[in-house]
Amino acid sequence: METTDIEQRLWEYIDGISTADERSVVETLIRENAQWRALYQELLQVHQSLADIDIEQPSMRFTKNVMEEIARYHIAPATKAYINKKIIWGIAAFFMLSIVGFLVYGFGQIDWSATANADNSLGIDLSKVDYGQMFNSTVMNVVMMLNAVLGLMLLDRYISNKRKKLYETA
Repeated sequence: METTDIEQRLWEYIDGISTADERSVVETLIRENAQWRALYQELLQVHQSLADIDIEQPSMRFTKNVMEEIARYHIAPATKAYINKKIIWGIAAFFMLSIVGFLVYGFGQIDWSATANADNSLGIDLSKVDYGQMFNSTVMNVVMMLNAVLGLMLLDRYISNKRKKLYETA
């Protein structure tokens, strides 16, 4: 029989998790076999030394003490000084200029010399505006894509700041 199997059975015997039949077999082997007896004595000493170790436990107020210590270090919330107002105004100006640019470009495509229809209260025939020419250029596609990405980044920043303020007050 292998030493590991012997140790396994002896540990089960020492820990008291073996069945009654296995207990009687192990007790017999310990009495009659010198190898089992020596290994049993060795494992019994290990078990006793493990039982003698006094495991240090934290005090009853350990968690409370830690939390009080952390509370002493008042973490300063993000202030408005960290946010550069010029960058925010620059982004807003970029979006405003983009919108104004789209409007100017759109109004520039309208044929103002067309006669007014009685059906249209504006006096402009919008069916003659060529939108395909307006949105077909590569530059316009790049500008629109850039606006979409910047808008999503601004929205993400706004939502994360709002969420951060919500957790600070809670």
